[in-house]
Parts: sequence; structure tokens; C-alpha cells
Amino acid sequence: MNNTIEVAHVFARPGAEAPLGPSRLHLREGRIARIEALPQVPAAARHLVALPALANAHDHGRGLRTLAFGARDQSLETWLPELAYEPRVDPYLRAAVGFARMAEGGIAVANHCHNTQDGTALLKEAEGVSRAARDVGVRVAFAVPFAGRNGVVYGPIEPLLARLPDGDHARVKRMRTPARTTAENFALVDAIARLEHDCFSVQYGPVGPQWVDDTTLAAIARASADTGRCVHMHLFETERQRAWADAEHPGGLLHHLDDIGLLSPRLTLAHAVWLDDADCRLLARRGVTISVNVSSNLRLRSGVPPWTRLLDAGVCFGLGLDGMSLDDDEDMLRELRLAWHLLAASDRRGRFTFADLFRAACVHGRTTVTGPDGGGVLAEGAPADLLVLDTRHSTRDRITDDRPALLDLLVGRATRRDVHRLVVAGRTVVHEAACSRVDLPALEAALLAEAREVERVSPPDRPAIERLHQAVRGHWGCAGC
Repeated sequence: MNNTIEVAHVFARPGAEAPLGPSRLHLREGRIARIEALPQVPAAARHLVALPALANAHDHGRGLRTLAFGARDQSLETWLPELAYEPRVDPYLRAAVGFARMAEGGIAVANHCHNTQDGTALLKEAEGVSRAARDVGVRVAFAVPFAGRNGVVYGPIEPLLARLPDGDHARVKRMRTPARTTAENFALVDAIARLEHDCFSVQYGPVGPQWVDDTTLAAIARASADTGRCVHMHLFETERQRAWADAEHPGGLLHHLDDIGLLSPRLTLAHAVWLDDADCRLLARRGVTISVNVSSNLRLRSGVPPWTRLLDAGVCFGLGLDGMSLDDDEDMLRELRLAWHLLAASDRRGRFTFADLFRAACVHGRTTVTGPDGGGVLAEGAPADLLVLDTRHSTRDRITDDRPALLDLLVGRATRRDVHRLVVAGRTVVHEAACSRVDLPALEAALLAEAREVERVSPPDRPAIERLHQAVRGHWGCAGC
């Protein structure tokens, strides 16, 4: 498949190299075959710039946004019980809407940390996600979830049960029971791997060390080493998770995970807000990548990524939306800007540059999904994953053509409305700010209609969910959470 794209500027490695002038990008068989310099800017391209496509290093692919079904922004531990309000809908619709919104936000590559709606139907859900990734055209890594302990609260359940009526105890105890055995999960990894295609790959997804027993974590570490398959796991999202880890592993949770072989370049850790200096040094030595999720951590009261510690230790990190972008708009360009400003405010020595920002957004996050495939840059032979932005809004009031620099304006102003085109593997996925391979408005309408019908026919047990929510708030002393 051959294709050409004409632009006024090419940011081949944004921030690291000066932009190229008027160019024609030749795409062939999913790769950039040639970048041809043009003598002048074609009229139709005078407002267009090309840069590497963005990667979403951690997400859950929910087509229904959490606020839409009543999981209000609050601390993570009190937010989790309200996820029970989510209606069970068609897994294809759920994922297709999520992926299409990401694509319109400039995202070509995403880590999909799958949350099951029905623990007995994971394979069916994975089939829907695989088909959605193919139809939308974005590259997705599907993290098969492993969990089995400490559901609802970390540690013993009895203090929580004491806050609930006796009639709720059996239901809450069932929430502590794994939906599948470890052996069944490994078998599902193999079964879901048979669904792989060029836009869908499979990873091990231990949900988090507080929710997965050590035997299972060790088995995942061995399987990852044997197969080369990557691992995607939450870590230290909240201060309470850090406190649990310090009590459970006085010698250090990360040293424990290292001892069982889990820390490696195949591992991505989501959030990691509560890392200390020693943790960061160890992660850097082992080549682990972090997904920092700025908006999500603000909305769920988790804190701000430990920027200075990450920079001091040289930890690689990407950017993730976690299904919780600040404005619920899946806008990765806006997320990039928020991360930049928060990081710059912490980086008093001015070490972090635009080049580092785009390596995080385009290369490091991508590598956690695709591996080191040469992507995240625009160069001959690289994968043809690129984002074309219309600069007219960003430059609307610039007084001269050279100041401020165009990249300053894009980092400072660009949003999803400026996405002119998103190309993945040489195929146009978004054209003029709208998905071109699927009808997103129709998918959204179908998803919302189904969710409302499920809510009407089979509503959640709202009183029971609210009782649990209040009990968890009391358990954590969360009057102000």
C-alpha cells in the first residue's frame, strides 16, 4: 500500500532536531519509505505539520466514562466500589468507542489494561477488544488481568465487615474470591494470544502487587522471561498502597519483586506516584518503564509523579491517560501539556527538555506496547505511525513567523481539535479530526443506548453499592476523600 502526505514542516524527532521544511512523506507497506524535500509548500499543506504519533502508556479502554455511570472523582480506594455502577455492555462497543476516542486525541498506540465486566467471559471480552483494535486501526497491547487477594480493602476484611450489615457480608466476601485460578489465567493468555494481529498483542497483567499473591507474581516473572512477553502492572498509585507494601515487605517491595525476577525491561509500571529514591535507582538499573498518569492521579487524589526522583535516577517513562483525562476528552496533546508544566515546575535544574517530553510521549510509551520497533520518530524505514496537526489555531495570534517557535506553540496550545490526520502502519485512521475507519458518533449512540437499556432492565443494587462505599470511606477515615 503506497501513500503520500504533504506538510509544511516535519518534526522528525521533536525538540531533538530542527524541523524539516516543506516535505512529502512517502509511505509504503506500513513504513516511511522516503521523506522528500519540496521546493515550496503546497497550498493545501501550508498549515500542516507532521510529527510522530502519540502513545498512551496506560489505559482501560472504557467506552463509558466513569463519571457517566456515577463513579465520582475521589480517592482511588473509595472510587473503586463505585465502578460497580458500570452497566455490562457489548465488549466490542465498549472498546471500539474507547479506542476511537483515543485515536481522535492523537493516540496511535495504547496499553489496554483490561477490566473485566464478567470474570467468566474474559475470552469473549478479549475477542471484542481485538476486533475493535483492528476496526479502529490503533495498536493495542491487551494486559490479561491477574488478581486474587485484598479485594475491596488491603489486608484483613473483618474491620470493613464490622461497618456493614450482616446481609452484605457474603456479597463482600465474594468480591475477595478470584474469578479464575492462576492456571486458568495462564491458559487464557495462550487463548487470547491466538487473537493477535498487527494491531493487537497480549501481555501479562498482574493488576497490582497488593492484589496478586507472590506465587502468581513469581510465575508471571518466569513466564515473561521464558516467552519474552511483556508485563503491565499498577504500582504505588496511592499512599495507602505504599503503606501496605512497607508493612508487608519491610525489606522493600521492589527488592522483593526484583528477587522473584519481575523487574526487567519487559515490565511497565503504571502510576508509581509513591516511589522513593532507592526505588527509582533500582528501576533504572533494571530498565523498567513507568507510565505516569497525571490527570488520573489528580482526579483520584493520588498525588503528582515524583518527577525529580525519576529524572535523578534516569528512569524511562511514558504518558498514560488511564481513561481519566482531565476533561474526559481523551486528548493526549492536552495531557502532554499538563505533564510538561507540572514537570517543569518540579525540575528546578531545567534538565527536562521538549526532546525528553516527546521521547516520553512518542517513544518510551510506544515501546511498552510494540517493543523497540524503531517507531516514535519520522525517519526512512521507521513504522509509518504519524500525526498531522493543523497549526492554524495554535498560531492564530503569532505576531511574527519565527517567534515563538512553532514547537512552543504546539506544546502550549495544541488539542485534539487540531488533529488533521492520524496514520497508523501507513493507514489513515483519523482524517480532519474524525475517525475514518469507524463511525464514532454511531458507535457512541449504540453504546449509550445499550447502557441505558441495561440500566433499565437490570439496574445495579444501588443501596448495597452505597453501603459498601460508605463503609470503605469509614474504614480509611475518608471523611474528606
